[in-house]
Amino acid sequence: MPHRGSSGGPAGIINVDFVREVDFFSGAFPVNRGNTLSSVFNFKFKDGRDDRLGFTATAGATDIGMTLDGPIGDKSTFLVSARRSYLQFLFKAIGLPFLPTYTDFNAKYKYKIDNKNEITFIGLGAIDDFVLNKDADDTEAKQFILGRLPVNTQWNYTNGLVYKRFSDKGFTTFVLSRNMLNNEAVKYLNNDESSSANLTLNYLSQEIENKMRIETTQKAGNWDYMLGVGYEWVKYNNRTFNRIFTNSGPAEIDYVSDIKMHKYGFFGNINRKLLNDKLTLSIGFRADGNSYSQDMNNPLEQFSPRASLSYKIADNLSYNFNVGRYFQLPPYTVLGYRINETLVNKNNKIKYISANHLVSGFEFNYSSTGRATIEGYYKQYQNYPFLLREQISLANLGGDFGVLGNEPVTPDSKGRTYGMEVLVQQRLYKGFYGIMAYTFGKSEFTNVGDNFAPSSWDSRHIINLTAGKRFKKNWETGIRYRFQSGLPNTPFAMNSDLVLNWNRNFSGIPDYSRINTLRNTASTGLDIRVDKKWFFKKWELNLFLDIQNVTANAVGRDMLVLDRPLDEDLKPLGGPIIVNPSAPIDQQRYQLKTINDATGTVLPTLGVIISL
Repeated sequence: MPHRGSSGGPAGIINVDFVREVDFFSGAFPVNRGNTLSSVFNFKFKDGRDDRLGFTATAGATDIGMTLDGPIGDKSTFLVSARRSYLQFLFKAIGLPFLPTYTDFNAKYKYKIDNKNEITFIGLGAIDDFVLNKDADDTEAKQFILGRLPVNTQWNYTNGLVYKRFSDKGFTTFVLSRNMLNNEAVKYLNNDESSSANLTLNYLSQEIENKMRIETTQKAGNWDYMLGVGYEWVKYNNRTFNRIFTNSGPAEIDYVSDIKMHKYGFFGNINRKLLNDKLTLSIGFRADGNSYSQDMNNPLEQFSPRASLSYKIADNLSYNFNVGRYFQLPPYTVLGYRINETLVNKNNKIKYISANHLVSGFEFNYSSTGRATIEGYYKQYQNYPFLLREQISLANLGGDFGVLGNEPVTPDSKGRTYGMEVLVQQRLYKGFYGIMAYTFGKSEFTNVGDNFAPSSWDSRHIINLTAGKRFKKNWETGIRYRFQSGLPNTPFAMNSDLVLNWNRNFSGIPDYSRINTLRNTASTGLDIRVDKKWFFKKWELNLFLDIQNVTANAVGRDMLVLDRPLDEDLKPLGGPIIVNPSAPIDQQRYQLKTINDATGTVLPTLGVIISL
């Protein structure tokens, strides 16, 4: 389970066959999309086909999926899909110590009442189970992973109903939606569930958001404008029992929390083209508040202005610029942390996190099928959660397995990130297509004493390359290459070997006084895929070979592990070695050693896609 209170995950729940287009915003966020600081993805789903029923089935090495779409009468269409992984069988076959299983569902229904009115329903859902493969303990790295990872279960869903009414000069949209996330994690010392005394983590949280949004987009002369309001009813439940370590010694978190609050906001935007349509101007605002506390209930305290312009220097060259201020709530784990009956961080006057953006760049359309962009950015963060226990910024803590934010914090950390991005995109031309992106960035946040340190995502250099070629007789091949320079890492503290500490976290204790002063090695990845298609009278067949991580690249870091006596097959001969077994329990220390936890596996997939 990635840190609860952060984000992450290797597989998305959205079926890519559903997606008509995706808009990505690294700045100049649309005013009707609130509660975001760094970037926004806006997915637009396809409609189901309106001529006949269509069916697609896909089977590969990791999962099997099905998609069905078609008309329902003369005025409505549907699109549904389901996917189920059997990744756990592959992971077990190659001897990995963890076995993930995922199931997800996507659905869209659209009813066109008449030429001016339509209703759309969209639903997404996913179930994720994560269990341990206790038989995969043939290396010290696997033994360490088995001792460290919790058993995790997670499910979530999002349902939304959209009504649109069109007029001669625009349209009005009414949106009702509900999303829920249920997250559970359990961990026992040595994975021994026979005694409650071995329990070190028992976590359950639920996030429930019921949302309503009304917005209208219209034309008035040479101006385009949008106005809207939004409301949310939010409920968050948390039950946490967690034995943890700190630099000052072992500690225990044990609380139950339940918070409810109203969230509300309003927004507006105007656009106009000038100078014979060479210049496009956009000015907007957003304001958000909630009933959690008096420090956040006034929307004007979270007033979020933004402006952007695009100037066409030549027919194929334009200059883009945007500036804005944005706000986002801290994680619910922070808002809901409680001691007895007190919401600790409410008393600590936790606030919306704010970010000021300045982004500028050029776009060059070098042909009818290709474009290149270069963009520089600077982003400044304020009111970021500062963790009082560790005396560091939440942004510097990292994204390992566990629960993040369930502790006292104050809104005292600041941050900055800046860099540049270069992108070259070639749409299909003479059988070739591809996209290449390079990003250089630096990200830092303040810890104790207002000293800046690299954030947990300060990767500096990132390269992504995807390219393909279509050949005769319906053959196609593609490659994907990824490079990321090493992420920051923190040295271990001297008291990592204390028995009481190790038996709570099963790992070394980071020395937060030297937060992120080390760097992991760079990571690379190369995937190759080959497709062959056959077209028949009423159906299509696509066979593919997909090889992920062709070079078996392995990225890891040096980890402390228990120094156990091992036989020639690396199986433990006995329990961990205690250096001073006669000392008082709070002074006893394990004998530790360092290993690198890097693992790299080639994952070949032979799959089939059938479409009717």
